[in-house]
Amino acid sequence: MNAQPAPTNAPPKLQIATFGGGCFWCAEAVFQRIPGVKSVTSGFAGGSTPNPSYQEVCTGLTGHAEVIQIQFDPSVISYEKLLEIFWEAHDPTTLNRQGADSGTQYRSIILYSDAAQKAAAEKSMAGAAAHFSRPIVTQIVPLHQFYPAEDYHRNYYNRHSNEHYCQVVIGPKLRKLINQGVIPQDK
Repeated sequence: MNAQPAPTNAPPKLQIATFGGGCFWCAEAVFQRIPGVKSVTSGFAGGSTPNPSYQEVCTGLTGHAEVIQIQFDPSVISYEKLLEIFWEAHDPTTLNRQGADSGTQYRSIILYSDAAQKAAAEKSMAGAAAHFSRPIVTQIVPLHQFYPAEDYHRNYYNRHSNEHYCQVVIGPKLRKLINQGVIPQDK
């Protein structure tokens, strides 16, 4: 008699996606609402300064961008679908700017973890280009290091939705993406 292995209730293997599309508070608020996304962490990547602070990144001298790192369950949402949402959630045709936020730290950037993510990002960008009247300026670069932002930046919109920036910038963005069917009404 052959013994069958016992079934496991192991959690699904999560994957990581790292994107920057302007202010990380905005991107975090969008991706937190996507089914299959398990966590979103605001932080910095793409530069050369180790362990940068928010104040250092704001100088534009670190080379880092404000980014989010997403842990997601690929059995629920694919990396390719996350990329589709990324293109809808910001303007990838503006160099070093999103709305009133300007500087290299607000650039549009995809930081890939492996060759499959690089290929998916390049294919997705080529497909998204037809939807914009100007060329996409998004960088697609390898992820060398991700540095989480200070605690007060994390889960920002959910903790501070009544603050001015949240009401004027993030809230309208979320409503627009909900109305377009890009993100669900409720997660």
